[in-house]
Amino acid sequence: MARQGLTGVLLVGGASRRFGSPKALARLGGETLADRAWRTLGEACDERLAVGKASDRLELPFALVDDETDVRAPIAGVVAGLRAAKHDVCVFVPVDCPFVSPKSLRKLAERAPAHPQTGPLPGAYPRSLLSELERKLERGDYSLRELEARVVELDERELANVNTQTDLLRVQML
Repeated sequence: MARQGLTGVLLVGGASRRFGSPKALARLGGETLADRAWRTLGEACDERLAVGKASDRLELPFALVDDETDVRAPIAGVVAGLRAAKHDVCVFVPVDCPFVSPKSLRKLAERAPAHPQTGPLPGAYPRSLLSELERKLERGDYSLRELEARVVELDERELANVNTQTDLLRVQML
């Protein structure tokens, strides 16, 4: 069976309150978290999109799709990514998940809708979920946890999350 096209979506719309500055611009291993995730998506996907808040005015080396909402929750980026995607399946990577591999993203995509054992992101979601997600967003239900999705076991090290400056220091040691 031929592989269908895959869209990779980098989510950069978080408020970074706990981090103290835009996580997308934090540096790890000589590159920003945004550059690192963008490179990973390029290795795994046929199309890449970055979704966030145009009003944040992040200086990124790639175009940003504005999620066109004031909501600061991943669901806003997932909805905007599904709307903008050329392909039926999208993998979503939060900018603060720097170690997820292209192989794991493809593994999630093959099982879409799917997410790892730690929760809904990173995750792979088909455009067929768009109307359901739009309704959730409209009614103020910002959780992705209730979505029907397969759980795909991934290496826990790939799922390390950078929410604080201390987290960034910790993952620099990995």
